[in-house]
Parts: sequence; structure tokens; C-alpha cells
Amino acid sequence: MALFDVIAAPALSQSFWERTHLVSVHDDGNLSSVAQKLGRGGYELSGGQAIRFGGWYDSNWRDIHVTFLTEIKTDFGILWGFSTGEAGEKYRIDPSLKFGVIMQKQFGKSGTLSFSFKTSVFGHLQEKNCVADYGVISGPQTVNCRLAASPLPPAETLGYTLNEAPSDRLLVTLKYQVLF
Repeated sequence: MALFDVIAAPALSQSFWERTHLVSVHDDGNLSSVAQKLGRGGYELSGGQAIRFGGWYDSNWRDIHVTFLTEIKTDFGILWGFSTGEAGEKYRIDPSLKFGVIMQKQFGKSGTLSFSFKTSVFGHLQEKNCVADYGVISGPQTVNCRLAASPLPPAETLGYTLNEAPSDRLLVTLKYQVLF
């Protein structure tokens, strides 16, 4: 099926919302899991005070992903959706938008070949930096919060600050299914 065939197809008698179906709603995207894993560490300051990362990478709201399918024809549809984003004290996951297409072809009574292409925009995980006071050695400096007590020079820790794109930002699927 060519894209021109879909565009030139006569308008469907159903409204947009009658042709739109909820495909999925889920939380705990891959970037939420990354942020949660960052909260497992900690260090001690020179005075013996323990610093734990748990509260820094915790959130009361998880990144919720919602996906819809709008049927254009019986064998062609548009996938679309969004995510809400998430934020903690030392990180932020931006909201995202999802777009895609899905096509399928029936083979006999039991075979189906389907192709889908999905892409996401925005939705990056961005870790926040801190200002650490190194006293008489070098004074206050901007550092990666997790590495403030590491042996790395403060400026070098900034290279380890996460700015990560979602792993599902481009997904192509080809599936053949046989029912028996």
C-alpha cells in the first residue's frame, strides 16, 4: 500500500475518536529505571557525614507512557502518544511525543504480516549538577553530584553527568503471526 493510496482514500464515516483506540498505558520507562539505579549509591564527606543518593533520584510521579492507534483503513493506522515526564531533586525526564505507522496484510485465514515504525521526540533524562565546596583547596565548584567525593578533579566530573535519550526513540518491527 502506497502512502498516496492512504491519503487519497475516501473519508471514513466514523469520527476521529471512534477510529482511535487506546493501545497501552504504562509507567516505569527505561529512563525511570536508569534514574532509580543512580539512587543506589552514596559517599561520606570529610567530616564523616554520610550522603545517600536515594532521595536525589526518587520521585512521587513516574513517567507515564500513553499510546493510541487511529485507524485510517482496515490494514493501516497511525500510532501516536505521549509521556508525562518525571522529576526528582537531581534529575528530570522531559515529556515526550510518539508518532508512528502500522500496516498489516492478511494471508489466508490464519496468517498476518505486520510492519510498524515508531519514533519518539523529546523525553531526555537530564541529570542536574551541584556546587561542592572544596574549602581552601579550590573553593566552591560545579560538579556532578554523584562524583563530588571522587578522586577526579571537579571539572572532570561534569563529563559524567547524564543526558540520555530514550532507548525507544526509533523502533521498527516486522512480525509474522500464524494462528492455529
